[in-house]
Amino acid sequence: MTQSNSPVESPSLPATGGEALSIQSFRGAPLVLYFYPRDNTPGCTREGQDFRDLYPEFKALGCAIVGVSRDSLKTHENFKAKQTFPFELIADSEETLCRQFDVIKEKNMYGKKVMGIERSTFLIDTEGKIAREWRKVKVPGHAEEVLEAVRELS
Repeated sequence: MTQSNSPVESPSLPATGGEALSIQSFRGAPLVLYFYPRDNTPGCTREGQDFRDLYPEFKALGCAIVGVSRDSLKTHENFKAKQTFPFELIADSEETLCRQFDVIKEKNMYGKKVMGIERSTFLIDTEGKIAREWRKVKVPGHAEEVLEAVRELS
């Protein structure tokens, strides 16, 4: 589990846009790292759209946004294009980042217990440290709340 008082490091993982990404690639600027269960599902689509719609405001504050799920790079590319996301999506099929941030949780799906991503967001400051985290995220109003936290960092 990543600790909030030390800089977060991660391996480079496949991402949309053609380049592998690591958390340290964003050092020097705030980063919103949001974990979501699956591409093209209603809640995940809405969450991505909310971050997309507020992206100009995040960008004006010098903040990058990156989405993470266990979906494949191909699925991510299609999802990003369909929703016109201006930010990249990391394909964490091996659950490397998911486990590092402790977002893989037991969930109940149609009466069956399965392991999946618990919708979570982390705000990483300019020094690469976790400034704030949101777990068990409810989508409505979440992107606005994260934006407010980025404003407070500035």
